[in-house]
Amino acid sequence: MRSLNLIFVGLLLPLFFVGCSKKQNSFSTDRETIAAQIKALEDLKLNTTNGDSVKKIWLQLDRNSTVKKDTVLAARVKYYLARLYAMSGQDSALFFVEQALELIEPTTGNAKYKALIYNGIGNIRSIEAKQREAGYYYNKAATIVLSDTAAGLSTEAKSAILLSAAQNNLGTFQYNLAEKMNRSVLPLIDSLPEGHVNRQRVLVQMIQTLNTLHRPAADIAPYLHKLEELHAKNPAKYNISFLYDSKIQYYETAKKPDSILHYELLKIAIDERLHQETASSILMNNLFVDYSNVAAIYVSLKNAASAKMFIQKASNLKAQFPKLIFANNEITFQHSLAAVYRLQGKDKAAIDALNHLVQLQRSVYQSENTQAIAEMNALYQLQAKDQSIRILNENIKINKLQLQQNRLWLIISSLAVILLIIVLFFLYYSFRQRRSRQEKEKVLLQQQLLRTQMEPHFIFNTLSAVQSFMRLDKKENAIKYLNRFSRLLRSNLELSRENLVPLNEELETLENYLILQQMRFEDAFHYHIIQPEDQDLSAVMLPPMLIQPYVENAILHGIDFETGNGNIDIQFELSADILQVRIQDSGKAIPDLPEVSHRSLSGTISRERMQLLGKKASVQITKSPTAGTTVILHIPVTY
Repeated sequence: MRSLNLIFVGLLLPLFFVGCSKKQNSFSTDRETIAAQIKALEDLKLNTTNGDSVKKIWLQLDRNSTVKKDTVLAARVKYYLARLYAMSGQDSALFFVEQALELIEPTTGNAKYKALIYNGIGNIRSIEAKQREAGYYYNKAATIVLSDTAAGLSTEAKSAILLSAAQNNLGTFQYNLAEKMNRSVLPLIDSLPEGHVNRQRVLVQMIQTLNTLHRPAADIAPYLHKLEELHAKNPAKYNISFLYDSKIQYYETAKKPDSILHYELLKIAIDERLHQETASSILMNNLFVDYSNVAAIYVSLKNAASAKMFIQKASNLKAQFPKLIFANNEITFQHSLAAVYRLQGKDKAAIDALNHLVQLQRSVYQSENTQAIAEMNALYQLQAKDQSIRILNENIKINKLQLQQNRLWLIISSLAVILLIIVLFFLYYSFRQRRSRQEKEKVLLQQQLLRTQMEPHFIFNTLSAVQSFMRLDKKENAIKYLNRFSRLLRSNLELSRENLVPLNEELETLENYLILQQMRFEDAFHYHIIQPEDQDLSAVMLPPMLIQPYVENAILHGIDFETGNGNIDIQFELSADILQVRIQDSGKAIPDLPEVSHRSLSGTISRERMQLLGKKASVQITKSPTAGTTVILHIPVTY
């Protein structure tokens, strides 16, 4: 295969340079010819031998005038240039992949290349340690793959995109989403070549995800057996360390410390050999964590001598490479060190280690909080950019439609008098149709605009709560709040793209919001959600983020935060095509000022959104001096 690739490149190079000699900066003026050349290069397997030759061809294509005039071709060329530069670890990869994204994103269709470019951007952001932004692009790529709109993507590319998204979601605490994406890869692995790394990767990630979700050992066992079979069939193709690590996670779930210790020691033997052969910070940190973990296991087994030996090995490694130890790994080490001291009866040393651990955790948490806020800002900007692109595309469609209609008018106006009646009828009919379409588009744009107005309102309140936690030095509360908020923001980002969403997703988002508010107001209220019985909630579609503002109003104006005994009851009932939502609060001992003084932007927006839903939509508000306020929403739904 390697020799065939070299022959292929050898044939392509003369073809491209001959084309350049005929016309400067151009291979051909024929778009179809250039598209065929690009397709041939895309199908070519890249390796260290042919990489430089292929790069020259791609660079020539990037300067080609025909390519520059074609948005999609230009995006494809820049993406594959980014891949080539990424293989050699060069910074130009970021430059070309961002250019590819800028070109491809405003276009309609082109799902295959959008998925590849989104995944490429995700890889770059992950390398830059911008995990939330990386997840944004990874999930956009995975959404395309899961929707099966990216025709032409290979099984290898699909599995790689889904696995990257799953791994990122696991790292950003989106555990259920990580499990969903890992499971979607399982039907694909049989189509991958024997010995392909993704055959192992999906099993390793599934085991890791299930372990993180605290699933029973019986749920993990089938994937571990498949992984063992994979290694037995192709021992030379797969890294045995991943098998040992998966066994460790399985036995952690099964609570078998002896088995955990056995595979930890096997893993240490491999990592020590690799560390001696190839010195790198990653290998050194792996070994550092291995020593710390084994020391902790020996502590649990009351083996003080062995625990001391391995914690000393970790200490020696830290002393040898003090500036290369990762902060999270240092936390693991300090935990184990304190445990060893306690086992030895050295209480003062254990306390000192724990104090150092607390300071280290505080420093790490502060750094992560700062990064989280910065990344959420970036995500908000990305969302705004996406909304601008969607509006721009809508305007382009409208302009194209108007141009088509103008041309039609010119054709019709030139017809003979005998066709005048028919023409007039056609124009009248066309006008009515256009008016109807424009009215529908207007309503949809209004809905989108109102949703975009609501989202900053919510984010502002949330960031204010985080600021309050930080001001009061409640850092742990701030961290938990930010983690829960990131999940809710992810959900809101996904739901805000749609005009209609399933009721079960809206319920999930609403519950996440209520949990956030409980945390914000320190459990000053309790909530109860009663869902429709014997109904497929995923089949019920309604506008997103319609119920949340009324729940927010019930919390702010219907809960007595001083007593801490407030209640929010939310009941859903389905009747034909109407969803009835009953929101009741427990009320305050001292009522708020009259409603007119409490009108908020979110309340105004919500009323406007309900009006846009038509005559079937309604809001009823009933106040009681003793029983609080009851709001009943009637929302039209579809199936």
